[in-house]
Amino acid sequence: MFATSLGDDGACLCPLEPWQAEEFLAHMDRARGLVDPWVPLAAAVPDLGSARALLQRYADKQAADTGRIYGIRLDGTLVGGVMFRIFDQASGTCEIGCWLEPAGQGRGLVDRASRKLIDWAFDVRGMHRVEWLASAANTRSTAVAERLGMTREGVLRQAYLHHGVRHDEEIWAVLASEWPARRGHRAPGRPA
Repeated sequence: MFATSLGDDGACLCPLEPWQAEEFLAHMDRARGLVDPWVPLAAAVPDLGSARALLQRYADKQAADTGRIYGIRLDGTLVGGVMFRIFDQASGTCEIGCWLEPAGQGRGLVDRASRKLIDWAFDVRGMHRVEWLASAANTRSTAVAERLGMTREGVLRQAYLHHGVRHDEEIWAVLASEWPARRGHRAPGRPA
């Protein structure tokens, strides 16, 4: 009902809410192999109770204006998502993140959904800076940041502990003043 189109291929972006916990858990089970090596999202939802709790945390964050979570649907099926992991209106900085299951790969869904979030952050909420953090080894994620026209600002060496392994974490960002020129940016040789 409350969906934003991501193009004419049947893809849309819609809020994820606690009442959708069962569907979210089934989706995370399908996505686990792609998500779990890089971010704790998959490990955070091993069962229905934890899926509901995670969606409730994001509902609470949305109510407090400190974060949001959205699903990416393809022909009505939940295949991925994007989120404002951090949303700090006072500082004008937010961080977005993403995930997909195999059925959503190779369609540019994360790129399109992330652009919607960045547009909203800058155009509607007046944010100053949108960040993207990813393990340096997660080349799919850093490629999204590059396709979005973000600037790689640096690497935090061994800053991210995941599954007992320390990862270097790359920080990418785009500023509100840069976004109009980069809104339609595509890295050379990269698909949309």
